[in-house]
Amino acid sequence: MKRRNFLKNSSAATAGLISTTLLGSCKEEKAVPVLKNENAEVVRPIVICTWNFLNASAKAWEVLQAGGTSLDAVEQGVMVEEDDRNNQTVGTGGRPDRDGNVTLDACIMDKDGNCGAVLAIQNIANPISVARKVMEDTPHVMLAGKGAEQFAYEKGFPKADLLTEKSKQEWLEWKKTSEYKPIINIENHDTIGMLAIDKNGDISGGCTTSGMAYKMAGRVGDSPIIGAGLFVDNEIGGATATGVGEEVVRTVGSFLIVELMRQGKTPQEACEEGVKRIMAKNEGRDDFQIGFIAINKNGETGGYCIQPGFSYRTYSEEGHRNNLSQSFLS
Repeated sequence: MKRRNFLKNSSAATAGLISTTLLGSCKEEKAVPVLKNENAEVVRPIVICTWNFLNASAKAWEVLQAGGTSLDAVEQGVMVEEDDRNNQTVGTGGRPDRDGNVTLDACIMDKDGNCGAVLAIQNIANPISVARKVMEDTPHVMLAGKGAEQFAYEKGFPKADLLTEKSKQEWLEWKKTSEYKPIINIENHDTIGMLAIDKNGDISGGCTTSGMAYKMAGRVGDSPIIGAGLFVDNEIGGATATGVGEEVVRTVGSFLIVELMRQGKTPQEACEEGVKRIMAKNEGRDDFQIGFIAINKNGETGGYCIQPGFSYRTYSEEGHRNNLSQSFLS
């Protein structure tokens, strides 16, 4: 049953040790600095994603080039990373929590402001697709834990073993000390957030992650939280985040960036302001990473982070590019 019909009928009825190897889908490629274009023309279609996920952005671009919607593009794009067993920060192969369980978070948002999310879901390989089903087939925005897992089975998603041998062995090694200390740009390389504009000018976004490695059981960061890890306003643009999710949640980061663009800031300026807001609340700290990316209705993009080392992919008629983000701490 589609979401609108469901709502109509309902109303009628009642009212540790971390590998330093880059992600498997990320080829070694030198990122290039981003320069602000004061006289940018409208660029569409276009896709932008956190980090150097070239296979994911290429898949999204393929969908857009074939005339697909921005919603289909972001879903199919991030699924590439969910299915990559060598990517230990997203989907199958993701690093487990402290108890050895792989729990996944994802959200998706379309051009009409509809959104769906799953939190701390286990045994399902593609949480982004489950999030879309939540958006389209239920009256809810979020489903969590066992409820989200049961919903996925009801929608035909197969049960999957998400813990690979590599991630299991690293977890067992971590348990010897059980020291929880995120490593900047490695453990925090923990999310793929993606935004796309299709040929009709419509914007959608998606975000998916396995969260912080060896987190406390039940921990959920910003990634599946609409307004924090992802926000889209089809009149203005969209934004998404990566890094230490707790800090993004505290500032409702992605929503903030879109609102700053509404006030006239470029995507680059808005991302910079978003990071500065976070750092103002963490004066004296330099031990964590946050990265924001954003896109506006014209297809202008921007990205900014706390620590050097963050980059983001863009794909349009102008080419497939790995963009080196400017950083608050140089």
